[in-house]
Amino acid sequence: MSSHFLSQLRDDSALQPKRWLWVAHDQLHPQLNPWAGESPEETGLIFIESKQRGNARPYHRQKLAFLLSNLRHRALEAQSEGHPVRYLFSDDDYGAALTETANELGSIHVLRSPEREIREQLKSAIGDGLLLEHEHGGWLTTREEFIDSVGDTPPFRMDAFYRHFRKVSGVLMEDGSPEGGKYSHDGDNRQPWKGDPPAPEDPVFDVDSVDEEVTAMVLAEFPHHPGNVDLSKLPTTADQAEEALHFACSVIPDFGPYEDAFSEHSRALFHTRLASLLHLHRILPEELLQVAIETPAPLNSREGLIRQLIWREYMHHIHEITDGFRTLEVPRTTAPCRDARWGDFSGNNTVGKSGGRERHPNRLSQKQPLPPAFWGQESGLRCLDATTTAVMEEGWTHHIPRLMILGNLASLLDIHPRELTDWFHVAFIDAYDWVVETNVLGMGTFAVGESMMTKPYISGTPYIHKMGDHCKACSFHPKKNCPISSLYWAYLERHGEAFEGNIRMAMPLRTLAKRSAEQKKADAKTFKQVLSTLQRGEMLTPD
Repeated sequence: MSSHFLSQLRDDSALQPKRWLWVAHDQLHPQLNPWAGESPEETGLIFIESKQRGNARPYHRQKLAFLLSNLRHRALEAQSEGHPVRYLFSDDDYGAALTETANELGSIHVLRSPEREIREQLKSAIGDGLLLEHEHGGWLTTREEFIDSVGDTPPFRMDAFYRHFRKVSGVLMEDGSPEGGKYSHDGDNRQPWKGDPPAPEDPVFDVDSVDEEVTAMVLAEFPHHPGNVDLSKLPTTADQAEEALHFACSVIPDFGPYEDAFSEHSRALFHTRLASLLHLHRILPEELLQVAIETPAPLNSREGLIRQLIWREYMHHIHEITDGFRTLEVPRTTAPCRDARWGDFSGNNTVGKSGGRERHPNRLSQKQPLPPAFWGQESGLRCLDATTTAVMEEGWTHHIPRLMILGNLASLLDIHPRELTDWFHVAFIDAYDWVVETNVLGMGTFAVGESMMTKPYISGTPYIHKMGDHCKACSFHPKKNCPISSLYWAYLERHGEAFEGNIRMAMPLRTLAKRSAEQKKADAKTFKQVLSTLQRGEMLTPD
């Protein structure tokens, strides 16, 4: 294979180090190497580009390019540090590629993958002794700490885990009590953004020859996948990861108050945009934790960021303990489609089309197909269209549009939770099974019910109008004819029985009971009209 990247890579095939370690795409930090304290010449590193992996789903091309460029840059960096490197290209999955390589080199060391999908691929070779598995050291907490605070059976609650972490670690604690007198300052972090303080300019990164080659390769090899590629928007080298961390330091002071705000004038506002780097372990969570502890930012901003880091750990532990929710006793349904309907929208039906026979968590038995609006077809709802435009362009938006626009509207429309989860998995640059399934099935859709959340995260128009500015450019008026509030009441009417006895749903259900029969009939009519219009790929209008 002729390439500029390979011409920069030294041929280490004749070297025989003491051991070989596979470096997966999400294990890129040098300190994750179990022998990081020894001479680098003793530990050879194996990198693999798996074509099977890239074609397993119709991944956003920005996601593929970001991952591959970071992988290639890490290989070059590892050689410069003194490690022997083998960089492999395979048509097979990681398990098959590593098995073939182990038959040549002898047993290969691997770190336990956060992704269940990859663990399944490696299971046979680990059982045969061809791969020697080590714990992944890129976490702030252990499984034992999770079980001690939360247990290993549902219901799982973040608050208990978070408080346990704070107490054990001493982070933001004074004499055994939380700084500021409370563990969570979430109540201080719900201000809408009105343009002041000014939002920072998005960071821009230099694009080098490796980035350019990866961009060209992804566009050529994955022509039917969604999205485009612009690696000037993403860090792909170790030095650029440090730049991104420095940028994060500059926005943390204003992160807290505007954590839940969203705007068309700034897609990120004061969010650090570091999740994608954390998931690749280009940056270790302990590095960001230290930044959050040491920054002179206000307490509510520091605490909010630290809570997000622990939420990430919480998601990881739940996914492992429940085997990706497979051990949960929750109502389940099959999903007729597993490519997030991209095949319907793009005309390419070669990737992941069949839903298979596996049954997926679906507490409310929501079975509607994902509408084309999630793939950028204009819906007429400005909040949805602006958000999906951001996703199609960048493969990213921050957590509130994900939860309160994308997840909220999908829930209100009774979209099958698995289809929405699959869409998040392919569309977002920071989505991997352990984090996307727990966030979307567990929080964004209420698919696992009370196992993780006490209530569904749904809202009508008022929240979207208050916390964002999309309504200003929408053809619907937020107080006169926006259909989202009617969708909200129709959702509660359809699923109200599932929430009987739920204290946190008592108030909206009481309000629902006061709505007249005519109002409820109008709500149901709006739901049917909105759903059918969007399913046809047509635009909603106030008429």
